[in-house]
Amino acid sequence: MDILSQLNPEQQRAVKHGAGPALVLAGAGSGKTRVIAYRIAYLIRNAAARPETILAVTFTNKAAAEMRQRVQQILGPSRSAEPLISTFHSFCVRLLRKEIHQLGYRRDFSIYDTDDQKRLVKNILNETGLGTERTPREILSRISFAKNHGTPPERYAERFPWEDSRDVQQVYTHYNRRLQSTHSLDFDDLLLKAAEVLRKVPGLANDWSDRYRYILVDEYQDTNRPQYDLLRLLTSRHRNLFVVGDEDQSIYKFRGADIQNILRFEKDFPGAKTIKLEQNYRSSQNILSAAGAVVQNNTERKGKILWTDNGSGDVITCYSAGSAREEAAWIAERMGDILLREPGGHSAILYRTNFLSRSFEDVLTDAGIPYAVVGSVAFFQRMEVKDLLAYLRILFNPEDDVALLRIINTPPRGIGKASVDMLTEIALETDVPILRVLREKSHDPGLPARTARALHRFQDLLDKWNGLKDTGSIARILDAVLKDVQYEQMIRRMETASEAENRLANIEELMRAAGESEQRGESISEFLDRASLSSELDHLDPDARVSLMTLHSAKGLEFDTVFLAALEEGLFPHSHSLNSPEDLEEERRLCYVGITRARKKLFLTWTPFRKHFGPDAGMPARISRFVSEMPPELLQRTGIDALGLYGAKPRASNSFLEWGKRTAARDAPAIGRTAARKGPEVQPKSIAELKAYLEKQQKNSAGLAATTPEAKAIKAGTRVRHDRFGDGIVLSRERSGGDVKLVVSFSRVGRKSLIERYAKLKVL
Repeated sequence: MDILSQLNPEQQRAVKHGAGPALVLAGAGSGKTRVIAYRIAYLIRNAAARPETILAVTFTNKAAAEMRQRVQQILGPSRSAEPLISTFHSFCVRLLRKEIHQLGYRRDFSIYDTDDQKRLVKNILNETGLGTERTPREILSRISFAKNHGTPPERYAERFPWEDSRDVQQVYTHYNRRLQSTHSLDFDDLLLKAAEVLRKVPGLANDWSDRYRYILVDEYQDTNRPQYDLLRLLTSRHRNLFVVGDEDQSIYKFRGADIQNILRFEKDFPGAKTIKLEQNYRSSQNILSAAGAVVQNNTERKGKILWTDNGSGDVITCYSAGSAREEAAWIAERMGDILLREPGGHSAILYRTNFLSRSFEDVLTDAGIPYAVVGSVAFFQRMEVKDLLAYLRILFNPEDDVALLRIINTPPRGIGKASVDMLTEIALETDVPILRVLREKSHDPGLPARTARALHRFQDLLDKWNGLKDTGSIARILDAVLKDVQYEQMIRRMETASEAENRLANIEELMRAAGESEQRGESISEFLDRASLSSELDHLDPDARVSLMTLHSAKGLEFDTVFLAALEEGLFPHSHSLNSPEDLEEERRLCYVGITRARKKLFLTWTPFRKHFGPDAGMPARISRFVSEMPPELLQRTGIDALGLYGAKPRASNSFLEWGKRTAARDAPAIGRTAARKGPEVQPKSIAELKAYLEKQQKNSAGLAATTPEAKAIKAGTRVRHDRFGDGIVLSRERSGGDVKLVVSFSRVGRKSLIERYAKLKVL
């Protein structure tokens, strides 16, 4: 079979590309995974490369598994050798298991996931007494940012001179030292150490470059600097780098992704061939036109025009609700209709931040509509699973202090906090692993007999389980741990009956996963590596009819129907992006990603009256600028927007009037600043009355009345200039006694509260 016959002309050009660098700009839904899979098959089928000399890397286990499956389907039955298709991190683990000893690490190093990292930072904060007000999560985010930008601990405060940088630098220093002393790596280290060992060991980069003669990269727009460096090292003996990506879908700057990697590819790899994939196979033309109209407002892009043979499709429905509850109820009603009309369809509600899911979950539950939330705790991050994996980790790497501290008294075995603090303190003072201190202190006659016995019993258990490692059976070791520590009994004591059953079911699933790992011939270390590199998207339920998730989680997925919710300025685009053109462009790319998840139907929803807290609580929100960037002829507006209140053209409709009456009667008291009224002042009998009533409610809720006739109202969202503080954006306005207080975020000095009539702000 001619495999090229399955491809369109541009896809064929990409697949047939010969030697040398190539950049494939693949728009959303244009078949990028298909192109990579067919190129791998084409190289093998035409004897251009042996399978074992091909390396393809992507970002998720799900994407890697899909790519492997596609290659197998194209080429047929298994061959004697296979191409390596994996995630970046999995490839780095493979490389480091062979080479990291040359950097002074053990080959059986531990991999710290996010939970392990938080525990380590929390321990460091407790041990050092550092006064930073940052949470472990915030500190880890800063450490990760520093690592991805090549900043070592000793240069952190100099490079990032923030208020608490010295404290963060100290934590960063302790953190790196503890990782190294326990022969452990975090996710960032996997990339950094892989590049480091290739760079530092003479001839090693050439060896690995000779091993993989053809390198293919999926989602190249999401690569960070360490991944870029790694690819340069791996292509040191050849220039056969084939990357596929879409600059318009670069949305992971917060994880270190650098959009410049794809924008400057031709400069970094002279002579590179560039191919654009613009035919979309997923969405209708109206959806693509809306997405294109939004993202074309960005300046950092190469530019593509997506088109499709799928037809124009439905227009995009925009719904303006009177409250967050009204928004969720309207979505649930539409969702119910869709589920009845399209029994095999899949729908998603997408939102900018996780906290927005609650109202949708509540309403869907009340409506009896089953749903799945993506972004909840991933399987390998659940307490009981993490506990049992920690037992395996300490057997595999006795110097893994984080794993030891997790299980040393779980279940309780008489090793209390005082004993743990004593062991930890000695380990820090002597710079040895905690387990070594434990073994020595278990024979210390100076310890209370009860404490010594508890330490000795725990040591005996570890020795017993160590004796099982030679069997190579992960399931057998886990079974012994469960029985010896009576873990099930602890769960039943701690939890309610239903929660206990859920946790025990997770343990059974872990045992099944261990059995499957053994059938694949994996070692304990490979099983632990797979668990450490797992994410919640790897366990996405493909059969879920309704999925709830953030826009970031939705990347790479597609649904028949998409509800893009909470489209309000400050939420989306996020308020943190409003002072940075670069960040605002990433928010716009995120909107492009959300729009292009839809195959057939797209709904956009928002409410000016979402309840929230902070200085601008009660202020009505403006509709997201991204909606106004879409062509009006592609939008059908309903809700209060259809009444002409917020810039939309009024549309006469009895259903809108009935909706408005219900909204006014039920939600009006909650909209204003005072909730003492039991109902609306009027019962609107016409569109005109309803419009006038809601306009009054908007003014009351906003508190926008000027304090004096001369006062000029500067609204939230206005860009202003201050003689002393420079340029900024007004976040909120509210009454303060007889004056109006403005909260302004200035790009140079941060957030300031100003009295409007004294601020002398110039509107830009």
